[in-house]
Amino acid sequence: MKRVILMIMDSVGVGAEPDAAKYGDEGADTLLHAAEHTEGFAIPNLQKLGFGNVEGACGGKLALPAASLTGSFGRMREQSAGKDTTTGHWEIAGIETMVPFKTYPEGFPKEFIDQFQKAIGTEVLGNYPASGTEIIEVLGDEHEATGKPIVYTSADSVFQIAANTDVISLERLYEMCQTARDMLKGDWACARVIARPYVKENGKRTRTSDRRDYSVTPPEPTLLDHINDGGQTVYAVGKIHDIFNGRGCTKSVHTVSNMDGVDKTIEAMNMDFPGLIFTNLVEFDSLYGHRRDPSGYGKAIMEFDARLPEILQALKPEDILMITADHGNDPVHAGTDHTREYVPIVVTGQPVKPGIDLGTRPTFAECGQTIADYLGVKETPVGSSFLKEILR
Repeated sequence: MKRVILMIMDSVGVGAEPDAAKYGDEGADTLLHAAEHTEGFAIPNLQKLGFGNVEGACGGKLALPAASLTGSFGRMREQSAGKDTTTGHWEIAGIETMVPFKTYPEGFPKEFIDQFQKAIGTEVLGNYPASGTEIIEVLGDEHEATGKPIVYTSADSVFQIAANTDVISLERLYEMCQTARDMLKGDWACARVIARPYVKENGKRTRTSDRRDYSVTPPEPTLLDHINDGGQTVYAVGKIHDIFNGRGCTKSVHTVSNMDGVDKTIEAMNMDFPGLIFTNLVEFDSLYGHRRDPSGYGKAIMEFDARLPEILQALKPEDILMITADHGNDPVHAGTDHTREYVPIVVTGQPVKPGIDLGTRPTFAECGQTIADYLGVKETPVGSSFLKEILR
């Protein structure tokens, strides 16, 4: 009954990659800057796993003696061209995206917008790069008066639709997003379409937890497919289902927060099945990274750290827990977008030797290959397993 619990601390990077300057991200360091701006920052449980011993993590300030560690640790470098959620998760699962997804720094082409408006039966507002929390304030009154949805993008390959759910129902918003997903192919290729519902209460607009991502389908089989094909389970928690467009997911559950994601992960761990529990904890990224809230970011890491004993307690004898990230999102960096960073990888469980320094792995795909190796399923074409280095 071998299982791997893979938890993605969405955007918790540990320092700029060598090519970060190409992305405008020189000097980015998500973990360090969140820690520096959070009073009383402490993550003792992650430290015990080796989080502070990862090369470059917080300048070594959180490192513990190797003999006191309960996990193995390292960092991974992204090989894909980009710093997007989709490319990061896909690389973990065995697909390196060498041609970056198309971005729209000037907004989407008029030809596409015209056809999209015709398809949904209404005009749209916006169509330019913006912060999601800001654009609903700028265009919210007009949207609420006219019923026209708000369309915007970012530095990533995304087409986002925001709407007040009292004006456009959640079901209708999802329909619009599916229409956009079906259209954003070929010359209009786009990695993700995102539904961004919000509510307005007492004059304040607040985005809800009913966000939904509509991703392009992976172009080839991933780790998730190989686990399924091997007769095992892929239990997707949070937006994992959306990132892979459902491909390879045996069961999927939606989450409304990081802590709900932890709860649902533990629920899955208490079930009996072989395979992979694959969790994304999105609030590090969505609530604190993009909104450039370093103190909130640090507190969110501490909140997750406080739940770690429960996760460790739920591990079964043959379970392996891996904690990593998909990119960075430095909360003090310029702009509001992701940052090109190394990601940490810590591994623990009864089968794992503690205190092993995995160093710098050349691709995120080594995480997925190690999972495939442990579960005994077909490997993907890229990356090498580090299972022999950590297995007792």
